[in-house]
Amino acid sequence: MKKHLIAALVGALIIFIWQFLSWSLLNVHGAETAYTPNQEKILEFLSQNMEDGEYFLPNAAPGASSQEEQTVMENAIGKPWAQISYHSKMEMSMPLNLIRGFLIDFVAAWLLVWMLLKFANLDFKTTLLATLAVGFIGYLAYPYLNSIWFERSTLGYLVDLVVQWGLLGSWLGWYLNK
Repeated sequence: MKKHLIAALVGALIIFIWQFLSWSLLNVHGAETAYTPNQEKILEFLSQNMEDGEYFLPNAAPGASSQEEQTVMENAIGKPWAQISYHSKMEMSMPLNLIRGFLIDFVAAWLLVWMLLKFANLDFKTTLLATLAVGFIGYLAYPYLNSIWFERSTLGYLVDLVVQWGLLGSWLGWYLNK
């Protein structure tokens, strides 16, 4: 249990540090947070026309028939579209967000270590490849799948997959097999 706990704690720290570097200093996800000089006008317009929520535009009104939904989508072909995550006020609770982030990283690392320790013949190579496989599954199941439908850049997530899960797998491959 002690080995599992140490592996998960250090693993969570590796994930946490990489996420910090990736989203801040290295700006790996810059394509997801592009700037527009019209942001004040856009935010003013949105604040007058939206409630907090997630939006896909264009979209049929709630309760529309399947024929109405199909007509909206057919009429949208070749025209602008958007996904909007609107919040009426920005609130930053950096300490709480950091704590929650680290706890999620710890749970992920704990589950990975638990899974790896079930392997009959665990060695460095198996640990590294299994860890990368878990990262790749996560990448395919969410960021990449969404990029198919919503034309988003997933390069940052792919970099995260290789670096973050590669570092984690290297640590676990060394520590769990010593």
